[in-house]
Amino acid sequence: MSVQAAVLLAVVVALAAFVQGTGGLGFALIVAPVAGLLAPGLLPVFLLAAMIPLNLYVAWRERASLDLRGAGWIIAARLAATPAGLALLWLVPGRRIGLLVGAATVLAAVVSLVAPSFTPGRAAYLGAGLVTGLTETATGVGGPPLALVYQHRPPQELRSTVAACFLVGELASLGLLFATGRGHPGQLWPALLFLPALAAGAALSRLVHRRVDARRMRTFVLAFALVSGLVLMVGT
Repeated sequence: MSVQAAVLLAVVVALAAFVQGTGGLGFALIVAPVAGLLAPGLLPVFLLAAMIPLNLYVAWRERASLDLRGAGWIIAARLAATPAGLALLWLVPGRRIGLLVGAATVLAAVVSLVAPSFTPGRAAYLGAGLVTGLTETATGVGGPPLALVYQHRPPQELRSTVAACFLVGELASLGLLFATGRGHPGQLWPALLFLPALAAGAALSRLVHRRVDARRMRTFVLAFALVSGLVLMVGT
């Protein structure tokens, strides 16, 4: 990777960390396309590894608002689906995965726009965990299902719970990728090199994250889900 490319990726990582530190989601959506263009061989390991310190920070910062019950069901389903996500890397062409996930995400977001407010239950948590386990392990992008489940919840609850679920899932996905040879520890070095950029974006998010209200958060979440789904569909 050239110096210019590294600088560009550092700026993108800082921006993405700011967005996710503020809204609870968005890092993978912003970083994945750019990293895929500049250094596709780093994905999904780079993306998964880079998000670990960010989600650790957000989960700790917002720990008082963590939804333990929801996180427990999501994490259980997320871990159960991780091997299936690895199987997708082996069995299904990347183009079909992106198209399928993108279409499902857009459909879910559109339905959410017209659906009444709801309180997520066990089925919603398990479904979100299963889909996230599949997509995040295979592509590094797993936010939309969690975004849709927590779209009507307070912003701080969304940020803390999603961060905790991401954190456990990312560690599980990396461990399985390394154990099966689909990734190797050498791919972790770029994530360490971009840690200062990530820390800068996360630190800036601390200045504004408490000013985000619930209505604006729901708008952000639905926009995030729509855009991420369309990006996945168009990019395949």
